[in-house]
Amino acid sequence: MSQSARQAVLDGIRASLRRGPLPPETAAVLDTRLSRPEPNVVPAIALGDRRTLVARFLAAAEAAAATTQRVPPGEEGAAVADFLRAHALPAAVAVAADPRLDGLAAAPMLCVTRRGADHGAPTDADRVGVSHALAGLAETGTLLLASGPECPATLNMLPDVHVVVVRALDVVGGLEDGWDRLRRHAGAAPLPRTVHLVTGPSRTGDIEQTLQLGAHGPRRLHIVLIDDDPAAIRA
Repeated sequence: MSQSARQAVLDGIRASLRRGPLPPETAAVLDTRLSRPEPNVVPAIALGDRRTLVARFLAAAEAAAATTQRVPPGEEGAAVADFLRAHALPAAVAVAADPRLDGLAAAPMLCVTRRGADHGAPTDADRVGVSHALAGLAETGTLLLASGPECPATLNMLPDVHVVVVRALDVVGGLEDGWDRLRRHAGAAPLPRTVHLVTGPSRTGDIEQTLQLGAHGPRRLHIVLIDDDPAAIRA
């Protein structure tokens, strides 16, 4: 949305509420809060040193029914292939165009297609999607994925199995830290159209209070964490 279109929408809302133009001093206060947001109360679970945050992120993700694997840098392709083989899944995978996933093409036993998931005519490659997370939130074991040409949103929703690669250096404390990471990633560019916060596989308990996996998205989530932070590596 352009700035003029946004202003037109806001002006229309103010007019419907019978409120006049926004006073300049109020606009200045709001602009400051948007450009330099201050964190709210940060819970203790979102605090800690790097090793603590990474360990907490993995534990919380597993508590939410995700599976996890820690690998050295450069081993993520082999890790994905091992996971697929261990679960009798097809070696054909749809992989986001993120350059940080380029190494998967050289992994043995993988047939990589660089694209989003196909919702029109799905193939074996659409059963498994591989993405790279912008951040992992230690507080809840949540993955933050920002949509864009290098991270198509369809990979987060359509495959039966979602594999997400995240770097230890990108694990942060809580949701506020995740938004800070998103703002720094966007820089002067507009924020992404969609941000997915993924905590475990898709599930619902709406039908007779029986937990069903895969209700609105992938029924299995596997996280490959790259140990690229010396401060977070286990002793």
